[in-house]
Amino acid sequence: MKCTVFKFGGASVRDPKRIKNVAGIIQQQKRKKLVVVLSAMGKNTNQLEGYVTDYLKSKKSLGSNLEAFADQHYAVAQALDVNPKDLKKKYTKLAKACQALLASQKKLDEAYIYDQIVSLGELYSTVLVHNYLSSIGLSVAWLDIRGVLKTDRTYREGKVDFKKTVKLVSKKIKALTKEADVIITQGFLGGTADGATTTLGREGSDYTAAILAYALGVEELTVWKDVPGILTADPRRFDNVELLERLTYREAIEMTYYGAKVIHPKTIQPIQNKGIRLKVKSFIHPENKGTVISTQGQLKYPPIVVIQDDVILLQISSKDFSFISEDHLSFIFEKMRKHKIKLGVMRNSAISFTLVILPVKESLLKTFIKDISVLLTVDITRGLQMMTIRHFQESLLHKLIQDKVILFEETLDDTVTMVLKASLEFKEG
Repeated sequence: MKCTVFKFGGASVRDPKRIKNVAGIIQQQKRKKLVVVLSAMGKNTNQLEGYVTDYLKSKKSLGSNLEAFADQHYAVAQALDVNPKDLKKKYTKLAKACQALLASQKKLDEAYIYDQIVSLGELYSTVLVHNYLSSIGLSVAWLDIRGVLKTDRTYREGKVDFKKTVKLVSKKIKALTKEADVIITQGFLGGTADGATTTLGREGSDYTAAILAYALGVEELTVWKDVPGILTADPRRFDNVELLERLTYREAIEMTYYGAKVIHPKTIQPIQNKGIRLKVKSFIHPENKGTVISTQGQLKYPPIVVIQDDVILLQISSKDFSFISEDHLSFIFEKMRKHKIKLGVMRNSAISFTLVILPVKESLLKTFIKDISVLLTVDITRGLQMMTIRHFQESLLHKLIQDKVILFEETLDDTVTMVLKASLEFKEG
């Protein structure tokens, strides 16, 4: 089936003007069937996370919160000349389905509650955009991704059942393309075998698009961002950043592993497995080329700087001054898995083990520390920054670490990673 996949994030559909811009980009695709993956509008995910907190305090808060949430979308619909009544029936159905799933649970599982409530952001935004595109004359269908992208019951980070998902995606989207040129669906979401909603982890819409591209066997996936493409550093921190016109899959994976935010870390594997090109383009300047990720990269890469804020350094040692053994490491990693602790980099010596972990909820960190403190001593340093430079040059390295305290350093081939104590503000000029 000849089609292509587009993904638009929350910034691209945050208001009526941006939604019209997305519609214009979609209208330019006249030759192929198009599957469009959308995120929640603007900062709606953060708002819905607040609703989760409210629900955990008082279940009665959800009804009024969801009414207010729907009202926000009705206001956007009116600005787009879409009749809010056309949305109300669908929003009411989605809200009731969410409340029924919550009511069915006897045990108060915060992760389960999170997924049922937060998923409404993507569901409401896609209903709105679907109705707007239909109102301007596009041939468009709406797909509930939860019916085709199947996961296990790991709430907040669902593990995708690729075999089942590929079969369902191919069948359902093939049927929809017979009746519509554009299929609108949700990023970030999945569904369990028994009909509950799961999410794929924050910022997981890129991953959704990659899964759909893989399942459909498309030649190209385009992720539309508010930046020109993939840059050599974060333009909010640095001046004189460069656009990387081409990247290999491996280079892209390395960047995301160390904390680059442009692409979700899980996005690359599905498309690399089928040799699908990934374009990262600007929805603000869609005429520009952006970055292409494929088997072919640039002949020579400039230094690429990735900074991850709020990392935590853990110095772990045995209580009896004995060697850190394989049993210790196995124990530590099992507890990391249990408490969803994400590793940045690590190093071990005879009697100690250093872990640099990525930002994590304080409650999860506390239970992790409590668990491993049964056998081990743990020293914690919070509020650090991890800086990774790919293809580094000594002159640049010295400039970036000037007057900084290096707590951890690791060099592998042409990549150096450091954990720094001081706050990094590198804006030049």
